[in-house]
Amino acid sequence: MADIAADGYVPERDESGALTTVDGTPLKISLRKSQRRAKRRAFYLVVPLLAFLFITFTIPIVGMIVRSVYNPEVANYLPETSAAIGDWDGEELPPEKVFAAMAADMEVGLENRTIGRAAGRINREIPGARSLVMGTARHVDEMQPPYREAFLEEDEDWSDLELWRLLKRETRLITPAYYLLALDFEYTPRGDIVERPEIYQVYRLLFIRTAWMSIVITGACLLLGYPVAHLLATLPLRTSNLLMILVLLPFWTSLLVRTSAWMVLLQQEGVVNDLLVWAGIINDNGRIRMIYNQLGTIIAMTHILLPFMILPLYSVMKTIPPSYMRAARSLGANQFTAFVKVYMPLTIPGLAAGVLLVFILAIGYYITPALVGGESGIFISNLIASNMQGTSAQLKLASALATILLVLVLFFYWLFNKLVGVDRLKFG
Repeated sequence: MADIAADGYVPERDESGALTTVDGTPLKISLRKSQRRAKRRAFYLVVPLLAFLFITFTIPIVGMIVRSVYNPEVANYLPETSAAIGDWDGEELPPEKVFAAMAADMEVGLENRTIGRAAGRINREIPGARSLVMGTARHVDEMQPPYREAFLEEDEDWSDLELWRLLKRETRLITPAYYLLALDFEYTPRGDIVERPEIYQVYRLLFIRTAWMSIVITGACLLLGYPVAHLLATLPLRTSNLLMILVLLPFWTSLLVRTSAWMVLLQQEGVVNDLLVWAGIINDNGRIRMIYNQLGTIIAMTHILLPFMILPLYSVMKTIPPSYMRAARSLGANQFTAFVKVYMPLTIPGLAAGVLLVFILAIGYYITPALVGGESGIFISNLIASNMQGTSAQLKLASALATILLVLVLFFYWLFNKLVGVDRLKFG
């Protein structure tokens, strides 16, 4: 019997009995061509988005990673010295060819005004090195071979092996020095890796503080947002719409205004402390310090990020039929057991999406910790921002810190995927 399409068209068959189109093309081949055309059209539609992401996301991240390890100051501005010092073992004073190469680089550097940049990079590791290099460079045109003796006659500090070891280390175009510094380690002139003194260990503390405070903020958003989302999903439509407007209201207000409002509310002479004094919970001399510390950061950021927890939860809870709870009750479960064993497992996709969204937003937050965090409540992002406005070395350190933060976020995402599974997420 001939195959008849829904519109009454009877497909033709070739000599082998395979279905063909009107022009005689085998139907399978025609379908494959049609699918390829559809895929090409879909790809062309997303090309502008892919290009936008590549230009604004991929290229800056790659540039940040390259900047964090690229160290051209000494290698580019002292090229002859970089080439000559590579074979030096670092145990004795460098040979004559290294001093001769340094003299040649100083002459060129003075003419091109680049010697100061190399000297400045060395000075960050060994204070006083800039004066040594610049002072010698001004008289290098008067020196005669052997340059080794001439340099030592100019200033005996050129006999310092630590200085030459630092020069050798800094001639490498690729260096892990900024990553080591970002983890509170130091890269000695000899090339050894040592831990910084405890008094200078700042970055690891900030990374730990950023991670645990982000976890606390995420937990607070979950504890506050879950009941609100459940209320929105179960109330009558008219009432739930009114409450939804209240949830979305913070989005209509500037982030800076919301944070400034918390500064007014939480200060020791602010509204919250006044209410506690009026209620007799505390006396006027025992006002609580809730601003410019970790508590202020947690409160303000929990309020700001709470809608990002409520909305994914609400979108999932709204799809759960109320009959499930009634069925559990009819089978003998009490209200609490039915909620825990029937309702809560069904909300895991929205819960997981909210947790992931709030945590990733919190770990990279900048404005709120900067305004209300004080010294003890700032995040690593605040330190990255301050270094971005500094010298070239500070910019490299900021790039290293930002790269480590990116790796930390990816690690938490991988861990979350292992425990929960991103395929279960439901954002709306």
